[in-house]
Amino acid sequence: MAHQTGKEAALPLLTPYKMGQFDLSHRVVLAPMTRCRSYGGVPQPQAAVYYSQRATRGGLLISEGTVISPDSMGYREIPGIWMQEQVEAWKPIVDAVHRKGALFFCQIAHVGRVYTTEIKAGEQAPISSTDKAVTPDAEAGIVYPKPRALGIDEIPHVIEDFRRAARNAIEAGFDGVEIHGAHGFLLEQFMKDSANDRTDMYGGSLENRCRFVVELVDSLVQEVGAHRLGIRLSPFVDYMDCVDSDPEALAAYLVEQLNKHQGFLYCHMVEPRMAIVDGRRQIPHGLLPFKKAFNGTFIAAGGYDKEEVDKVVSGGYADLVAYGRLFLANPDLPRRFQLGASLNEYDRSTFYTQDPVVGYTDYAFLDNGDNNSVSAPDMPTE
Repeated sequence: MAHQTGKEAALPLLTPYKMGQFDLSHRVVLAPMTRCRSYGGVPQPQAAVYYSQRATRGGLLISEGTVISPDSMGYREIPGIWMQEQVEAWKPIVDAVHRKGALFFCQIAHVGRVYTTEIKAGEQAPISSTDKAVTPDAEAGIVYPKPRALGIDEIPHVIEDFRRAARNAIEAGFDGVEIHGAHGFLLEQFMKDSANDRTDMYGGSLENRCRFVVELVDSLVQEVGAHRLGIRLSPFVDYMDCVDSDPEALAAYLVEQLNKHQGFLYCHMVEPRMAIVDGRRQIPHGLLPFKKAFNGTFIAAGGYDKEEVDKVVSGGYADLVAYGRLFLANPDLPRRFQLGASLNEYDRSTFYTQDPVVGYTDYAFLDNGDNNSVSAPDMPTE
């Protein structure tokens, strides 16, 4: 493609944006992605390479889902942030990102009943809103264990685990915290009516089903401040048997609750699965009403290519756009967008392996063949 020079060539996706107190130089966000390289639940030095490769001056990175307690770790080798050892391990990783001039948010998570690791004899069943197990995944050969429904008196203890994790994330140097309220994890198990079969104050009505997440947000606002807090939501997505009969009402209610906290930083919402209509991808449920209703920064995620996303940003559909697989395979993704360059293809078979290099830090940069370089090109600030 022809390359223009000067300010007229600025792509909407690569224009500056002010997110609360933070100044971003572009709108390309690293989405949170499980990478399974934190052995024993402790982040490893290679994570500093991985994240700093994808860091640019004025860019925003969101960490992989980082669990808040031993009983929230349902996947192999995912990081936690409930112990001081984990906090200390995160510090040099955060420092490496900050040295590149990027912002780094820690996504804190509880998987609830989504346990892919084996529950050993004597261990407690995973917790959830319900005692219904996730449907077995025959293709992956995964049988999910039967969970136990949390008692009302236990919910404050889980919220306290989230509080501690948020506090630890700030101690580790993260600029802020993202609550994982998406993709069938614990919070969605309460929010969505396909999973929540409770008859107490945390089940039944929309307000009751959302009570847990509302109480959690209230608590974390007190702990770290609304100005350092975001949340990821996927109201329209059916994942891990979590689907809602009225996702529009769910999304609208959650945005309304977030708006009660002045300065709540961002709402990160996942598009529903895109459908093909007349040969083009169409979004069956648009997020625009929730973007318009939310008072803070609105981040959209959902398999966008660059042409689509420039229309999204210029049309006011989203303020920022989070990229997962493309950013995984292209550590210099913003620069490739800037130059209209071709993209590396991702290797799905290496997404969740434990190799510290392959499929992790070995994707090539545009400007050099040093796959393990930590020097991703900086984006211009204008």
